[in-house]
Amino acid sequence: MRKDDSRIETLRHDCRAVFDAAVASVHPRHFMPERLPPVPRHDGRIIILAAGKAAGSMAQVAERHYLGLGMPPERLSGLAVARHGYGVALERITMREAGHPVPDEGSIAGALEMLALAEEAQRGDLVLFLLSGGASACLAAPVDGVTLAEKQALTRALLASGASIGEINTVRRHLSRIKGGRLAQKVAPARLITIALSDVPRDELAAIGSGPSVPDPTTLAEARAILSRYAIFPAESIRSALSNPENETLKPGDAAFAGTRAMIAAGPADGFAGAVVEATRLGYHVVDLGADIQGEAREVAAHHATLALAEARSGRRIALISGGELTVTLGEAPAGEDRGRGGPNQEYALALALALKGAAHIVALAGDTDGTDGGAGNPDDPAGAIVDPGTLARAEAKGAVASRFLERHDSTGFFSLCGDLLVTGPTLTNANDIRVILIDG
Repeated sequence: MRKDDSRIETLRHDCRAVFDAAVASVHPRHFMPERLPPVPRHDGRIIILAAGKAAGSMAQVAERHYLGLGMPPERLSGLAVARHGYGVALERITMREAGHPVPDEGSIAGALEMLALAEEAQRGDLVLFLLSGGASACLAAPVDGVTLAEKQALTRALLASGASIGEINTVRRHLSRIKGGRLAQKVAPARLITIALSDVPRDELAAIGSGPSVPDPTTLAEARAILSRYAIFPAESIRSALSNPENETLKPGDAAFAGTRAMIAAGPADGFAGAVVEATRLGYHVVDLGADIQGEAREVAAHHATLALAEARSGRRIALISGGELTVTLGEAPAGEDRGRGGPNQEYALALALALKGAAHIVALAGDTDGTDGGAGNPDDPAGAIVDPGTLARAEAKGAVASRFLERHDSTGFFSLCGDLLVTGPTLTNANDIRVILIDG
């Protein structure tokens, strides 16, 4: 192997090590145990309700914790609803799987089962709600008059529009019988404690999984404005629902939240910190580009490429690290071509490769800590992609023009050809994205 080839292999290995360290730092086994409340006094039960991509792993940690304390098994029950492929083995808690990013029949069944369990809670019981990103799709209980098919179509339109996750969830909350604090309404008068793994900028509790157990500061009017802003024209039933005052979500100060407690146990900042620690350990000088970056994936990539090329002139070993959730706005596919496959991390990586133009000794990785970036909702969807100085050349050798793939948003197709997809499988956690650009000066 030539010296340059060896350097690139080392950089690729280090990129993956930094990403893996970020993922490991936000796995529930690291942050959950110390935050779990004590067993209720007397004969009170613990009902564990978990939703999102980390629902199974969070429920598993909690179940093992309480059974390990000697809690009688009959006092522990619950339900965990995770994305397809993200289920785990549980003893006392029922494990279900559902659709993501678009809800499916499993999402309906999981939401209805969870609402029923919440209503069974009695005074003296503790309902422990374990929340992670992805719960919005995993739990779907549309308001009266709205069908699953209509909700699916709206979800697809929102995902393609370039709307931020906060905007998408504002709409979702106002079309649901479980989101926007309505789960808390069902739990009362039992105690309710929410432990959340954040995947959103600024760790806004109401934005994580559309906030089933916490107050919602947004309004029906804001939801309507978002659809107008992105020129989304949903079914008449949805337009009617968003004009119905009965579908307004629960606000701060509502009696449903009396005595409830909610906390962020871990989030993007923790994953970002884990990445920084590993990059530093590997001998890189870390440049913090921001843990909560938002924006169009290809525009952020162009900016980061400029920064990387400038840093490369320093002659130092540099790690440019960023987090946050980027967006991809899908326009019309080029004439005569189908729209491709991909997600914001892969689109960022493809745009970055084009902007770097094969610059020597720069390798980058962009991936979602949950193990999936865009995709079709399958467990083996890619988590992101890796870029090195040979990426464009490998594509060209196969007759692929990178700019055409970017034009039709087919980043998965491009990186499949190059052999540069990042495929991790389900990570059983979810704390947003990590992007790392390594420079071996």
